[in-house]
Amino acid sequence: MNSGDTAWVLVCAALVMLMTPGLALFYGGMVRSRGVLNMLMMSLGSLGVVGVLWVVYGYSGAFGSDLGGVGLLGSPVEFFGMSRFVGQESLSGSIPTFAFAAFQAMFAILTVALISGAIADRARFGPWMLFAGLWATLVYFPVAHWVFAFDETNAAGEVTAVGGWIANRLAAIDFAGGTAVHINAGAAALALVLVLGPRSGWPKETGKPHNLPLVVLGAGLLWFGWFGFNAGSALTAGTTAAIVFVNTLVGAGAAMLAWMLVERIRHGKPTTLGAVSGIIAGLVAITPACSAVTPLGAIAVGGIAGAICALAVELKYRLRYDDSLDVIGVHLVGGLVGTLLVGFFASGNAPAGVAGLFYGGGFDQLWRQAVGAVAVLAYSLVLSLGIAWVIRSTIGFRLEPADEETGIDETEHAESGYNFGDARNTVRGSRTTEHGSIEALEGSVR
Repeated sequence: MNSGDTAWVLVCAALVMLMTPGLALFYGGMVRSRGVLNMLMMSLGSLGVVGVLWVVYGYSGAFGSDLGGVGLLGSPVEFFGMSRFVGQESLSGSIPTFAFAAFQAMFAILTVALISGAIADRARFGPWMLFAGLWATLVYFPVAHWVFAFDETNAAGEVTAVGGWIANRLAAIDFAGGTAVHINAGAAALALVLVLGPRSGWPKETGKPHNLPLVVLGAGLLWFGWFGFNAGSALTAGTTAAIVFVNTLVGAGAAMLAWMLVERIRHGKPTTLGAVSGIIAGLVAITPACSAVTPLGAIAVGGIAGAICALAVELKYRLRYDDSLDVIGVHLVGGLVGTLLVGFFASGNAPAGVAGLFYGGGFDQLWRQAVGAVAVLAYSLVLSLGIAWVIRSTIGFRLEPADEETGIDETEHAESGYNFGDARNTVRGSRTTEHGSIEALEGSVR
């Protein structure tokens, strides 16, 4: 065990955990004021349900011994409850297994929370929690096994434990979750949008973001936590983590500039919402590529993703799907762009040591990236459609029209995000009556 690596991974796990409350603020500021609490609750709910499921069987399903040796699913019962790691020094590389499991748990939690932005203002909270648990079990845990579970070998190079098929047999590069997190969540968001349908009055009557400073605060927390998300995936405090850290910085910065440029050209002015959306798009795109490209390559990946995502978010109006907070346009499209651009911009000098098309590697890595991206998209979309349809057909998923009109915070949580007028201030005065007498005037103002 290396204490420096352990400390680094634990700190990064805490940074990634902070991303979920950051996402809650980011999403919460973008909805109308009568729906802010529900957005916060949907993210916080994923912390509870996915965190518990991860310890019970999620870690085992993602990183347990492969069932059948084909790289599709780990044994859900092998590390059930993670009790077998208590009281012994079990290691994953140079860090305790518990440190690795904690770090990966935060990925699972955040991925589920990302989906919620697509169905803002119209999904009942109880069915959402059920969807979160089922989706994590049937979609995220298997896909995490495909992408993050690497084969274990002995000193002679013989495989002693089979890992996921994308990471090992396909050998696609996804350093920190472009497929497992962003394409996965984006495809699920598309499925939910199709099953639940648009908000009442969309697109004319759904309102503007009610609190842009809250959106910027959330984006700042996400960017801050993303350094742990990406650089922490090195699992060691060394050169790879440092390179990934810089690539994460410049990829997001380039995407922000590209998004604002697209806004300036198309609409005349860059916006605050566009700037923070560009940051998130760049972070999404650089996530799979951050260990495979140079800093200049990261700028190219971020810039391309920022421009494409800025255009992609407008497709919902042409194709008539109500992706409330642009999860599809940013996370699905950004994840696809970043994953595929590895096949173009990967440099043999970067830590991943693979050359893409622009660095003399031909199309070999590109087709691997494409297969991995399409496989995750298709699996997540089909399973998510099935889960959402079953929930809608049994217990119901969508708010009643009257409840949607009243506001989801009040109908689902019996609360309001902003209570400016609960205190009653009494106003006292006097007036002269028609008979010339003076009478007290008393009223109340909310």
